[in-house]
Amino acid sequence: MSEGGGTVRASDARFVGSIPEYYHRYLGPLLFTHYAEDLAARLRVPEGGAVLEVAAGTGILTEQLVARLPASASIVVTDLNEPMLAVGSRRLEARAATRGGVRWQLADAGALPFGDGEFDAVVCQFGAMFFPDKPRAAREAHRVLRPGGEWLFSVWGSMADNTFGRVVQDTLARLFPTDTPQFYSVPFGFSDPDALRAMVRAGGFPDPLIETLRAELQSPSAHEAALGLVRGNPLIAAIEERKTVPADTVIAEMTNALGEHFGDNPMKIPSVVRVISAKKE
Repeated sequence: MSEGGGTVRASDARFVGSIPEYYHRYLGPLLFTHYAEDLAARLRVPEGGAVLEVAAGTGILTEQLVARLPASASIVVTDLNEPMLAVGSRRLEARAATRGGVRWQLADAGALPFGDGEFDAVVCQFGAMFFPDKPRAAREAHRVLRPGGEWLFSVWGSMADNTFGRVVQDTLARLFPTDTPQFYSVPFGFSDPDALRAMVRAGGFPDPLIETLRAELQSPSAHEAALGLVRGNPLIAAIEERKTVPADTVIAEMTNALGEHFGDNPMKIPSVVRVISAKKE
């Protein structure tokens, strides 16, 4: 996938089976919670406002929105994958019940099932990289926003900036030299500021504000990180389809590589993320 946002295969966005549980248990604390706290803190929604979350996954950002937004604000939480939403809604059922207006719904970011101008904000953490038609998703975000509403989203920086991704990909290339799984080209394949601006402008927004964030992220161990990085996303399906290297062997090799590069017990990784904010005029 190119920096300009090339074709994303449908399989790259299928988070099903056991993937949601591994994703939430191992990748959530490592990769997503820190940046979810930051993203939710940026959002400003009026009393009685309405927020749409797109590509919500297991509700890691949702949890922060529930904690930070006005109790009178409604939140519609969407994702393409029902198993991801099921984990999130089950996990947050009690907390969401303490406030009104949290609804979970299957939805495609490129064809949102909502009317024009329904929301004060559309927010998405680490989902835009997976949109197969990025300009279309931008137009949909613009359409469902009220005038003055904000589209707030984040993407990973490049693989060169997020070196753990390079370690993962190099390990896969060593284990699968003739048919290397390419899933990790997607999350780290859409970070160029010019490409991000072009997508936002294609949706009808003015030039966005783009901020680059850096943080050291941490896992209790390299093994737990490897479990998430292999079994917590569609990479596991690609490994099992090849039938050449068992998944447990891939996890063991990944554990060794991550530990060698980033330490162990705990494992600490540098990370780079871009946060994009655009307002509907």
